[in-house]
Amino acid sequence: MLKIIALAVVLLLAIVLIYAATKPDLFHVERAIDIKAPPEKIFGFINDFRQWEAWSPYNKDPAMKRTYSAHTSGKGAHYAWEGNKEVGQGEITITDTTPPSEIELELHMIKPFEGRNHIVFSISAAGDITTVTWALEDQHTYFLKLLSMFINMDKMIGKDFETGLARLKVTAEK
Repeated sequence: MLKIIALAVVLLLAIVLIYAATKPDLFHVERAIDIKAPPEKIFGFINDFRQWEAWSPYNKDPAMKRTYSAHTSGKGAHYAWEGNKEVGQGEITITDTTPPSEIELELHMIKPFEGRNHIVFSISAAGDITTVTWALEDQHTYFLKLLSMFINMDKMIGKDFETGLARLKVTAEK
């Protein structure tokens, strides 16, 4: 009887590990919001790391240590942080900008999990409404594929994006 249970556990574990290996290599999270403000104004809040304190959903640690590069906005601007377990440690760099419609960034998470992500903020206007889309893409490692079987990463990260975009809306509409 014990052999049958052990065999069933090993078989179940093998199925989980094989299934994880079949999950997509690319991970994508995206959220959008409509804001009643001109794209140039919104672009300024996203393109300058010092402005992120007003709207970023990741300011969960009042004692967080922040380090900024000499220039805090535009291509090449760099921002690093280290905080409690809610914010971890990481750094982000603006890699390209197309004012006032797009900002590309590279995110390097160090803690709690090592990871590198490509982030794009797209900004498009239609009349007096501007749509801001926040997207993140990542190459899924096998570990993240396995983890995603138990944690809905889209829902978890997407919730943060929704919170940040809502705060950006309030900030930009003032």
